[in-house]
Amino acid sequence: MAISSFNLPRPPLLPTPPDPDVVRSLLRLSREISLCEPPMSLQNRNFSSIARKSKLLAAFFEELLRDPAPALPRSTSLCLKEILLVFQRFKALLADCSTRSRMRLLLQSESVANEFHELTLDLSTLLDILPLAEIDVGEDVRDLVDLVRRQCRRSVASVDPAEAALRGEILDIIREIEREIVPDRSKLEAVFERLGLDDSRSCRTEIESLEREIGDRVAEKWTASMIALVGLVRYAKCVLYGASTPRSESAGKFSFSATDLAIPADFRCPISLELIRDPVVVATGQTYDRESISRWIASGHATCPKTGQALAHTNLIPNRGLKNLISQWCREQHVPFDGAEPGNGGEANAVSANKAALEAARMTASFLVQKLAASPSTEAANRVVHELRQLAKSGSDNRAFVADAGAIPLLLPLFRSEDQGLQVNAVTALLNLSILEANKKRIMHADGGVDGIIDVMASAATWRAKENAAATILSLSSIHAYRRRLGRNPRVIEQLVSLIKAGPTSTKKDALAAILSLAGDRENISRLVEGGVVEAALETVGAVEVAAEAVAVLAAVAKRGGAEAVGQADGSVSKLVRVLRRGTDWARESAAAALVQVCRRAGGSAVAELAATPGIEWVIWELMGSGTERARRKAATLGRICRRWAAALEADRTARFSALTITAATTTTVAQS
Repeated sequence: MAISSFNLPRPPLLPTPPDPDVVRSLLRLSREISLCEPPMSLQNRNFSSIARKSKLLAAFFEELLRDPAPALPRSTSLCLKEILLVFQRFKALLADCSTRSRMRLLLQSESVANEFHELTLDLSTLLDILPLAEIDVGEDVRDLVDLVRRQCRRSVASVDPAEAALRGEILDIIREIEREIVPDRSKLEAVFERLGLDDSRSCRTEIESLEREIGDRVAEKWTASMIALVGLVRYAKCVLYGASTPRSESAGKFSFSATDLAIPADFRCPISLELIRDPVVVATGQTYDRESISRWIASGHATCPKTGQALAHTNLIPNRGLKNLISQWCREQHVPFDGAEPGNGGEANAVSANKAALEAARMTASFLVQKLAASPSTEAANRVVHELRQLAKSGSDNRAFVADAGAIPLLLPLFRSEDQGLQVNAVTALLNLSILEANKKRIMHADGGVDGIIDVMASAATWRAKENAAATILSLSSIHAYRRRLGRNPRVIEQLVSLIKAGPTSTKKDALAAILSLAGDRENISRLVEGGVVEAALETVGAVEVAAEAVAVLAAVAKRGGAEAVGQADGSVSKLVRVLRRGTDWARESAAAALVQVCRRAGGSAVAELAATPGIEWVIWELMGSGTERARRKAATLGRICRRWAAALEADRTARFSALTITAATTTTVAQS
């Protein structure tokens, strides 16, 4: 039985723009494309070719629009819509070329030429099937369309010989650097001028573009070459155009692009102070970068660097949730991020394995240190130190190169500079260098090294300089021997306590972190107590932003012999209980740990005050149900302490009552006798 075609389901009709809108869009796009400028001297041929063709076709589209509502044959209408798609792809390709780094555009010149060629062939095909005979346009316009058709048909994928030669010269320079040959200055200058990288600013922009492209993995085939080119451009910028003038906000600790970024505290590794690339959780629940905590454990440490608590095991559990958050933040901030799992390498490993990038960094470090030694003015020195700080901001190799070149003894005298920018840059450069373990030794043994850092904490003109000096103390104290040596210096503790009391939030955080690290050694506890650390920490417990760090300090001091000092401090128990009620998970855990130590070692007065606190039973019960694993254990211990105290009080009351009863009975018997 035949089925009527009228009963068959019809496909949905997709909305399509009317012919006049299509033609107007084609006219607009053709005009825009005809005005596109090539990115400096690159892709001139392809840009010029498509610009000429677009300009010729614009006359055709204008002719079509002479009629306000042209009635085009269906085949013509469909063909114009396909041409519109090709023009949109041309515009996207031109925009992409204009936003790429110049070095990457040069490296990919062949593939870009192929993209232009393929689109040109698509346009040629559409012009071939365009039914010009059915369209009411003049002969001159038909001739223009026919000219463009023939030009498209003759198109070949080709790279400008000048561009090919320039790419060859750059790759030759990279190979020379791999062989540790310093590039010829005149040759380097000629290459960079042809690229349009003719000043410090353009070089800095190129570095930022390359780093962003590496982080976004836009051309993995060329990643190794792009990493090498970052080193080359940075070296050329310094050698050809001098160190950059620091930007107004460039005095921060670490930066990942043109300006320093405020890295969220949760995204910064407590050990390296850098952005966490591969977050892992240790037994105490704290999160670190895998590389940093692995190195910490491998060096013989059996404690959590942040809390000072003994690690029940050394298993490292990936924190995938935090990793996703960091990755998202990096994308939003245009920060290169490699979230590779262990064994996959990553950007830092790629740099380490890249001979050209390493040698370029070594040459840059050597050049800058020589410039710093010969800097005739404060302004010149500030530019050089800023470059050194930028170079040392990431990568162990870079930090080693800068220190090997002799930067540390040259940075220390600059701590006394009256120029605020130079002072901050010098301190921050030293902080960045101190992250490398070998450089810690250099700093600790440098003439005036520790004293210079202390002087900055005491008398620097800016809080940023003081804050970074405190962070340097934190970095240095990660080595056990240096922790003791720093703890024996009364000026270190004195200035850290001063920063805790008077500094802004970020400065307080770094000072408290440094104190917490010093408190990891029992030998330092008495000096910390004498230096007023307990009182300073208790003063800041009420500030939400730093409460967790302050309570962690109190817990560390109490654990290693300072429990009596914490318990005897005015208001210590009530302030710790307040944190138990409303603190963060880490703060509540530390407060519970501190209270346990105080109750055990500071005498009955602390236990009595704790037990007498209204609602303490509920606070302890709630912490046992919702706190971290360690907090639940400490809360259970506090609960037992309170119950034993209550039982002892009850037993004492009963004993006293029994004694009074016996005494009264005895008195009555005597009286009756």
